[in-house]
Amino acid sequence: MRISRKEFERLVGEAIEGLPDEFASRLENVEFVIEDYPSPEDRGKYGVEPGRLLLGQYQGVPLTGRSVFGGPVMPDRITIFQRNIERICRTHEQVVNEVRRTVLHEIAHHLGISDARLRELGY
Repeated sequence: MRISRKEFERLVGEAIEGLPDEFASRLENVEFVIEDYPSPEDRGKYGVEPGRLLLGQYQGVPLTGRSVFGGPVMPDRITIFQRNIERICRTHEQVVNEVRRTVLHEIAHHLGISDARLRELGY
């Protein structure tokens, strides 16, 4: 299922706008980026096995790992990989749901929630 970049950007924006206030209020200094695919280096860095797709990526220091004594930090970055999401979806509705799920997953990493804990929670 392929959609335009403009439509995909709109879906990512809607996923962010639809966040509950307790999450949205903690997204200061976070940049959202859309790319087609992750680089080979990113696939290796995150241990993505052959045949598996990386749908999103969080880069930064999770809120739980920050210190009140730390200095200013660069913006955290959440990247959503459009073509990989499209590859696993057959309908527009599936794309909408997967974008929302991926955005929430990466925001969870920003909040300090690990992949293991997300699996426990059913994500």
